[in-house]
Amino acid sequence: MLTLGLYNTYDRNKVVEAHYRGIARGAPIAYAFGFNLALVGFPYDFEKQELVDFVRDNTTIGESGAYLQKLQDEKRLYVMDIPQKGFPAQFGSLVVTSSHGDKKKMVSSRDVADMMARNKPLFILIGLGRKGLPKEYFEMAPYHLDITDGKGVSFETCTAIGAIASRLYTLAEQQKNGRTPKDR
Repeated sequence: MLTLGLYNTYDRNKVVEAHYRGIARGAPIAYAFGFNLALVGFPYDFEKQELVDFVRDNTTIGESGAYLQKLQDEKRLYVMDIPQKGFPAQFGSLVVTSSHGDKKKMVSSRDVADMMARNKPLFILIGLGRKGLPKEYFEMAPYHLDITDGKGVSFETCTAIGAIASRLYTLAEQQKNGRTPKDR
């Protein structure tokens, strides 16, 4: 299982535009690159289909929620509260994304792509909003990923979602096909 997780660091009590816009932006990226999508800590009291309908009714992004609906139809959409003791085991190893992770836990894009190519279950977690991910996730995650491979460049959230998914997918596909960027 390969899952792209969006962790809400915006308002935890009421729905704001940034919530459904982030979801609508993340869904087509997850769908296009073969990731499941997990929404963590969003202030919705909806069933999943009601959430999909709400996003579809409130934005034109992602073909008005069409990709979120596809993820839901294919049972690739997960909605969960903030876990107190870590994420469910079926999501696999936690990879936190940050431009300033712990150097001892830092992995390269190629390392993560290699795990993907070997079908290792991974939960790639991205903080949605400028606060980033809580410190406890950095402590529990065995892997920290700076998608710029050590350059420490911080991206706007939706730019990061696209960069992370597309870079990892491309590198994993190259590894599966026995090619490296030098072979191109």
